[in-house]
Amino acid sequence: MTRSELARLIDHTLLKPDATEQDIRRLCQEAAEYGFASVCVHPVFVPLAAAILSGTEIRVGTVVGFPLGANFPEAKAYEARLAVERGAVEIDMVMNIGALKGGDHRRVVEDIRAVVESAGEGARVKVILETGLLTDEEKVAACELSREAGAHFVKTSTGFGYGGATEHDVALMRRTVGDAMGVKAAGGIRDAATALRLVAAGATRIGCSASVAVVQGLAD
Repeated sequence: MTRSELARLIDHTLLKPDATEQDIRRLCQEAAEYGFASVCVHPVFVPLAAAILSGTEIRVGTVVGFPLGANFPEAKAYEARLAVERGAVEIDMVMNIGALKGGDHRRVVEDIRAVVESAGEGARVKVILETGLLTDEEKVAACELSREAGAHFVKTSTGFGYGGATEHDVALMRRTVGDAMGVKAAGGIRDAATALRLVAAGATRIGCSASVAVVQGLAD
């Protein structure tokens, strides 16, 4: 895989709590320079990123219910709608992890579906499973419920300290959803070799903050 081919799979991400407007401008400039698939920023920075990247093919993404997922479904849905109205076309939402682990599958589906419906047809919704907190059985169930709720991707991790993407998890998620959904690997991806292994395992999108270093590890 060439540098540009890998770049087209990457969500160039900056979700640090101390991110500034200057940092977001730099993120968007790097995305344009390297041809990343999207930028993923905090909701408050969506209008800025959308304005900077207007006229390019780079998508603007944001997070909902981040990073814990334990929000009211109505709050997640409203957050998603506001983000889309302000320029986001990709929504990475954190699943209700406690509901899944407690066996309340109906609540998990309703939580995801609320965001999917609120985001509308023009936006892609990625469900963050936080795989580091789940058993393999729970990971499979989370993927199946995300598909039932109409989400477009399942995603491994928030990157906020519960373990990152692994080849095992990505392969398991890919086997579960088949070709019906995308699989996003995120968390702890800092070099090209790791990214390529995750793509080989079944990832169709890579989320990372070290995107420039990752793609610079490949020739074009």
